[in-house]
Amino acid sequence: MAGIYIHIPFCKLACHYCDFHFSTSLQNKPAFLKALIREMQLRSEYLNGAGVDTVYLGGGTPSLLSGKELNLIFNELHCHFNLAPDAEITLEANPDDLTESKLGELKASPVNRLSIGIQSFREEDLKLMNRAHTAPEAQACVKLAQDKGFSNISIDLIYGIPGLTEEAWRQNLHRATALEVGHISSYCLTVEPRTALASFVKKGIVPPMNDELGAAHFRILKEEMSWNNFMHYEISNFAQNGFVSKHNSNYWKGIHYLGLGPSAHSFNGHSRQWNISNNNVYIRSLEKGELNFEVETLSPGQQYNEYVMTSLRTIWGCDLNHIRNHFGQKMLEHCNEEAEFYIHSGSLVQKGNVLLLSDEGMLIADRISGDLFCA
Repeated sequence: MAGIYIHIPFCKLACHYCDFHFSTSLQNKPAFLKALIREMQLRSEYLNGAGVDTVYLGGGTPSLLSGKELNLIFNELHCHFNLAPDAEITLEANPDDLTESKLGELKASPVNRLSIGIQSFREEDLKLMNRAHTAPEAQACVKLAQDKGFSNISIDLIYGIPGLTEEAWRQNLHRATALEVGHISSYCLTVEPRTALASFVKKGIVPPMNDELGAAHFRILKEEMSWNNFMHYEISNFAQNGFVSKHNSNYWKGIHYLGLGPSAHSFNGHSRQWNISNNNVYIRSLEKGELNFEVETLSPGQQYNEYVMTSLRTIWGCDLNHIRNHFGQKMLEHCNEEAEFYIHSGSLVQKGNVLLLSDEGMLIADRISGDLFCA
């Protein structure tokens, strides 16, 4: 099976922390949709006819699309790709977009999973991040979506926010679990270059991120999720039984996927490619029937590095047998040698032929993966 990611490059507001590709001008939306359909036509062979069991509309803000626009996209997907009847179809949404009428449109579409960007239930956090919704909307939208019949709902939360105390973070998590959603994704706030947040930190308007606070918040997150019977299946992702994200799990398991839309990435096992991150250039290229992307063919060493990086993040871990069978005995010996220090320090745990991050190891996952990489 395979997956399809569709990048919808429009937002109402620019969140201060976001470095994803988007535009706050919606005037090119009709032209973008035409270009997106043309890209589907031109890239219909990328997945080699594989069945598609997940579709993920991300962004940007896909909830800015109307029901008519969504159905246009899905009709075209069915024309060019082999979508499974029970495919998981996720749409990212902002709370302020999820009105009763919007949710009615979404329920009438093929969308069967919502990923709602709540980020925080505290007004001061939302203002700092320049989110478009309010704290009451963050609470109300989930209940409204449930009332409309959506049972597969994920919410996003951000921790490590300046001014967010440990107790306030715990209260955020209590509000989240009280909503009885099946999935929670939670990320530490990071300062990305060329964002408004980076400028605010540089000017002293916002204090620098506090690594110790972020680590304390992460430990509280794990504790609260465990108490509420959420499985911690990836560093930033927690799910009740039956609500693990199939789409994101496929990324971490190395399943092939096609990325459509400006800035979207694709992976077919031996190469990665990514579309131009410019709406106007993307549209003009496809008006001429041309694809505008860069491609990188992955060496065996790069494929090994990617496997280590993605597998270690998950509950399934890094399978040493997989490394031996796919990358050879020498790569296995390299991995074992580099892992030894972290096993002795308690950051890695070896269970049979699988390497897993410990709770504390998750705090330094990037460092561990980097040391296990081959040059």
